[in-house]
Amino acid sequence: MSTAVAPRPDTDEPWSAVEFTARLRAVPAARYHDRHPFNVRMHEGSLTPDELRRWILNRFHYQRHIPVKDALILAKFDDSALRRSWLRRIQDHDGTKAGEGGIERWLRLGEAAGIDRGRLLAGADVLPGVRLAVEGYVNFCRLRPPLEAVAASLTELAAPSIMQTRIDAFETHYPWIEADGLTYFRTRIDQGGRDSREALALVVAWAGTRREQEAAVAALRFKCDVLWALLDAVDGGGAARPGPPSGGAE
Repeated sequence: MSTAVAPRPDTDEPWSAVEFTARLRAVPAARYHDRHPFNVRMHEGSLTPDELRRWILNRFHYQRHIPVKDALILAKFDDSALRRSWLRRIQDHDGTKAGEGGIERWLRLGEAAGIDRGRLLAGADVLPGVRLAVEGYVNFCRLRPPLEAVAASLTELAAPSIMQTRIDAFETHYPWIEADGLTYFRTRIDQGGRDSREALALVVAWAGTRREQEAAVAALRFKCDVLWALLDAVDGGGAARPGPPSGGAE
């Protein structure tokens, strides 16, 4: 007798486009990392300069991998027009020539906060938990189908709001950071709104079954967890790491 488990029949009716969209939007509304205690303290102005620099340095590890994950997503598309459209996201971060793009703007943020760009690029000080969170997201985009990989990007639904909050907080509470360093946040307000609208339209169009819709919602939850885990690592990153044992093996 065969012991193979039959695939679960897709008996549940798909949600309507309106309900599906509402369910997607509800995920970052409830789980986005603007609620994380570290971000709350950042926006309230209670971070020390060392804490803020630690966030800038570690968040750069995430920023520099955004075009990597977008390249992995682009490689899944079999439509030329869609590839051209998604390519713009890579160009937004890498620029079309040296000295342009979001990665360059983040390096300038680091410099405005007193962090040498060579230290940012070397990445030697990136916390292990941040590396794991970023690697988990990149691998998700590498391994999961296009629907889920694109759905995970929908944290951008909340990006314009947090960017404006961050600009206001930095200008009010951290005036020691040079104004030019905030250019990344200003640019992402419009880019994030555009990217989230495009990705949302793709996800709603592609998810034709209830199972696919649920997978898309789960992918967005996963991305929220990635961003939360990254901040967990940064928040606890002030503790000294244990060094090598001083004595011989016991």
